[in-house]
Amino acid sequence: MSDPSLIQSALDQAVVTLQTDGRLPSDWQNNSTISRTKDRAHGDFASNLALVAAKAAGQPPRVLAQAIIDALPQTAGIARVELAGAGFINFFLDADAHFAVLDDIMRERGDFGTSDEFAEHKIQVEFVSANPTSSLHVGHGRGAAFGMSIANLLEALGYQVQREYYVNDAGRQMDILATSTLLRYLALFDAPVVFPVNGYQGDYVTEIAKTIKKQHGDAYAIDWQALRQDVPDDAVFSIAANGDKQLVSGDKEAHIDGLITNAKALLGEGYAVFHDAALNSILTDIKDDLADFSVRYDAWFSEKSLQDAIAPTLDELDKRGYLYEQDGNVWFRSTDFGDEKDRVVRRANGQYTYFASDIAYHRNKLERGFDKIIDVWGADHHGYIKRVQAALSALGYDAARMVVILVQFVTLWRGDEQVQMSSRSGEFVTLRELREEVGNDAARFYYVARKPEQHMDFDLELAKSQSKDNAVYYIQYAHARICRVLERLEERNLSVDDAAGKAHQALLTQPIELELMNRLANYPDTLRRAALQYEPHILTNYLKDLASAFHGWYNDNRILPKDGDMPDADTLNLMQARLRLSKAVRQVIQNGLILLGLSAPTSM
Repeated sequence: MSDPSLIQSALDQAVVTLQTDGRLPSDWQNNSTISRTKDRAHGDFASNLALVAAKAAGQPPRVLAQAIIDALPQTAGIARVELAGAGFINFFLDADAHFAVLDDIMRERGDFGTSDEFAEHKIQVEFVSANPTSSLHVGHGRGAAFGMSIANLLEALGYQVQREYYVNDAGRQMDILATSTLLRYLALFDAPVVFPVNGYQGDYVTEIAKTIKKQHGDAYAIDWQALRQDVPDDAVFSIAANGDKQLVSGDKEAHIDGLITNAKALLGEGYAVFHDAALNSILTDIKDDLADFSVRYDAWFSEKSLQDAIAPTLDELDKRGYLYEQDGNVWFRSTDFGDEKDRVVRRANGQYTYFASDIAYHRNKLERGFDKIIDVWGADHHGYIKRVQAALSALGYDAARMVVILVQFVTLWRGDEQVQMSSRSGEFVTLRELREEVGNDAARFYYVARKPEQHMDFDLELAKSQSKDNAVYYIQYAHARICRVLERLEERNLSVDDAAGKAHQALLTQPIELELMNRLANYPDTLRRAALQYEPHILTNYLKDLASAFHGWYNDNRILPKDGDMPDADTLNLMQARLRLSKAVRQVIQNGLILLGLSAPTSM
C-alpha cells in the first residue's frame, strides 16, 4: 500500500456508519486529510478526521476518534489502528503492504510518483528573462535552475506547462547597448570617443562592434562631434580617500539619452544595425548558455511584439477610471489596490514606461488562457509585485492567478574565502564560468537546494568534492553504486530474477530495509508537495535522505555473495530480494534527479 487510497476508503465507510447511527450529520462533507507519519513509531499514515468532524459531531475529538476506529471495516494491508494525541488516528500497515511500493516502482518505473491530477490545468512559468545586454551571471543561474525545476515538477503532476522567456528587446536599456556598440565602432576609426560612465563597458561590446565593421566597413562612421552636439556633460566624480565616488558635475542619464537621440537621428535606418547586432549576438549567447545548462523554453516572447497592445491596455484602464494626468505624466492609481504610491505609465515625452509594458504583457498572458502564471523574479524586484497585481485587478482579472517567486542573491565562496563577483569592468562572474568549474549537475542541485527566498552561499570547493559532504555527489554515487552491483552480478554469471525477488521479499525484515521502503513510498507525496509549494528543495532533501539511508544499508549488508563462495538457496533468495530493493532505490533516485535536471551516472 504505497498510497492511502484504501485507508481513505475505510474512513469513508466509517463516516457513513456514523452518519447512519446519527453520530454525524447526514449532510456532513468529509474534507479531512491523510498524511504519512514522520516517525514510524506513530504508524505509517495518520488521519485528522476526528479533529475535523468533532464540531459537527458535537463530541470531543478523542471520543469521536475512538468511535471512528470502532466503525472501521477490516481492510487488507492494515495491521492495526491507534488513537493518538488530540484525536489523530494512526494506521500501521502489515508487511505485505510495505512491499507494495516495490511492485509500484517496478511497474511504473520512470512514471513512478507522477500523476495526471492536474491534467486539465494550464500554467505558465516565466523565468530568467534577463535583459539581453550581457551574458548571464551566477544570479541568473539560480533563477534558471529554479524555474526549470518548478516547471518539471508541475508537469509531473499533469499540468500543461509552458516555459517562457520574456525578451526585453525594446526600451531604454537596449538603446544604451546599441549606442555603446556604436561608440566602440567609432573608436575603431580613431574617433576621440569619451565613453559614458553608464554605457555597457564589457569587451563583448567591442567584439560586436568589430563584427559590424567587418560587415559594413565605415558605412556608419558618423562624425563624433555631431553625435555629441547639444548633449549634456557626462557625470564627473570626485573620489574620496576611502574610494567612495561623489557626483560633482554632469548628468549621466541625460548624457546617454542625448547620445541615443542623436544616434537615431544621424543613423536613421542604420541605427537598427547596431541595435539588432547587439541583441542577436547576446541573445544567441544566452540561448546557448541556457541550452548547455539543460534549460529549455517553449516560447521566447518579444517585448517588441507588445508595442501595439500597450495603448489599448492603458485605454482600458482609463475607461475604468484608474488613470489620471499630472505634471504631463499619466499615472495609474495603484494606491487604490494597496500599493504605496501611484505609478507612471506614460511620461510627459510620450514614452511608455517599463511598467506599462509589463501590464500589457501580463494581460497578454492571462488572455492566452493560462489558469495561473508564475513569475520567477530576482529579489530586487520585490517592490514590483504589488503594482503589477494591482494593474491586473484594475483590468478585472483575479490577481491571485499571478504568483511571483523571488529568488535571492548568490554569493560565491572558495572554502573560507569569498569570491569577487565582479571585475573592474563591471562584468559579473558568468553562469558559463561557474558551470565550467563545478559542472552542470552541481550547479543545478545547489541552486535549488535552499528555499528561493533565502540568500545562497555557493561553496565552489564543496560542489567539486567527491565526498558525502557533497550532497549531489553522494546522491549520484548511490545510483552509480547500484549500477555497479548489477555489473558485478553479470561478471559472476549471476542474473537478476525479479520474480524470485518478489517471492522472497519477506526476507527484508531489518528496520533499515523497512525504512527504505517507507522512504520510497513517500516519494509521490514528496514530489506533490515540492510541486504545489514551488519548493524543489523538498525533493533535494528527500534524495539526500534516501541516498544516506541506502549507503548505510549497503555498508552494513551484503547484497551479492562473497567472491569465491558457492551460495546456497537461502543466500540467493535474500540476494534477489535485496537486488529488488536496490533497483527500486535506483529508480526513484533517477526519477528525482531527472526532474531536477541532473544526470544519473552509472559509474563514478
